[in-house]
Amino acid sequence: MPLRTGGRVLVDNLVAQGCDRLFQVPGESFLAVLDALVDEPAIDVVTCRQEGGVTFMASADGKMTGRPGIAFVTRGPGATNASIGVHVAMQDSLPMILFIGDIDRGTRHREAFQEIDFEAMFAPIAKWAARIDDAARIPEYVARAYATAMNGRPGPVVLSIPEDMLLDAVEVEDRPRTQKLRQPPDPAAMDRLAELIRGAERPVAIVGGAGWCDGTATAFAEAATRIGLPVAAAFRQQDSVPNDMPVYAGNLGYGPCPLLPKRIKEADLLIVVGARMGEATTDGYMLVTPDHPGQIFVHIHPDPAELNRVYRTELSICADMRSFARALAGVTDLPHFDSGAAAHAEWLGWSDPEPRAGVTMDLGPCVRTMREAMPADTMICNGAGNFSGWWHRYWRYSGPCSQLAPTAGAMGYGTPAAVAAALRYPGRSVVAIAGDGDFLMNGQELATAVQHGADLIVIVVDNGGYGTIRMHQEREFPGRVSATTLANPDFAALARAYGASAETVERTEDFGAALDRARAERGVRLLHLRTDIEIINFATTIEALRNR
Repeated sequence: MPLRTGGRVLVDNLVAQGCDRLFQVPGESFLAVLDALVDEPAIDVVTCRQEGGVTFMASADGKMTGRPGIAFVTRGPGATNASIGVHVAMQDSLPMILFIGDIDRGTRHREAFQEIDFEAMFAPIAKWAARIDDAARIPEYVARAYATAMNGRPGPVVLSIPEDMLLDAVEVEDRPRTQKLRQPPDPAAMDRLAELIRGAERPVAIVGGAGWCDGTATAFAEAATRIGLPVAAAFRQQDSVPNDMPVYAGNLGYGPCPLLPKRIKEADLLIVVGARMGEATTDGYMLVTPDHPGQIFVHIHPDPAELNRVYRTELSICADMRSFARALAGVTDLPHFDSGAAAHAEWLGWSDPEPRAGVTMDLGPCVRTMREAMPADTMICNGAGNFSGWWHRYWRYSGPCSQLAPTAGAMGYGTPAAVAAALRYPGRSVVAIAGDGDFLMNGQELATAVQHGADLIVIVVDNGGYGTIRMHQEREFPGRVSATTLANPDFAALARAYGASAETVERTEDFGAALDRARAERGVRLLHLRTDIEIINFATTIEALRNR
């Protein structure tokens, strides 16, 4: 075997694991990796403008491929900037590996330039955080990182790579490609689940989490439809199943269909498939309490550590989503419930927008216009803010990987995620939805999109404020506005400065034509929608909050 530098070994082992793209902001601490990438055509190197954008893109890529999205940043400020994406990948159960170029091994524990103990820093928000001190062990660490990031509950791994280690010349074999493990459900557990379904009167399924691909969604939808099982989606995981399935009941979280929480509370059997049942999905653990008296709770999850961690379960099934969905589809002699069709009808009525009187820019009809004009498999990517609620309510997601949205509630996610989506699926329509405050947290990644030839539409909803916080402010301290007003740039002019096409839309009736013009072009296109902060979300107004 020839001698190779640590940087070369690292790149070779990424290729061996199937890595075809990585996201990075360059740093002097991993120059040996950048040098090795010059000679590696198998990896597309995406150069970003801020490390938060790097890890947002990598985490989104991990959701889309099912294998870890790969990110490289430098030590100190680079790593601290990147930490937001690690947190998102952990809470969203997304496979990702973050490599951090680190100080050389001989200067540790001196508070050297930009020195941080990354194992200690990332341990609470990553599945595994480690440091590679021996170049000969790089294949071992990379293979383990892939296995850890993908299996059980997927999540982020953080590996620090000292700059001097990357220059060491070693003789070492590469590790073979690590595969994601399949965990079929226990047949006895499936028999018990069938018994519970046969004995139920008001069952409801809640789906979400990782591992939902087209085949999984199809198999589960077939089984749920056959038995008439109402299917609700966890917060911001509406794309787990196609929303046009005849038993889809809508999403949980903030602002669900008003009849859905009632249906969840009255259910005698809850079948939770893949979802963690976090705080947002359960309305602060109150919609479904950890002990859920009067309800039978069945939890299906690929990681045994999640089962019985928060919720008492009458039946725990450790299985990956694909294996479980196929097993459920094979179960026969189950009753049929009328509640699935009823729940779907309730959601259809609630998700069909009606114009709001006296509103100049009304987002509900805008979403309807998008639904009618754009392909069903359009990918909607958004960050955090009240603006996203219109799409959560009125958009109809086609199935897996049609929604990239952080359950962790991180602002600034939508634009980087859309860049990753446009590069991964160049033939699909990709739309980033961002509020004005949300957009300016990572709007600089428009430069990345333009540089790398991404084809996407960005819609900036501009109400001149941090709308979600303003809403809470008006609820708790009516009329006492503090620290939530924003003075914004001309977003259309800003987009044009990056090399995108752009226009400003101020009236609902002008949106359709503007969308058509944007769709007729290629590259990065931005629509700047000016809205009134008085219309604080899709359900209420500031005046109504104050009057309450």
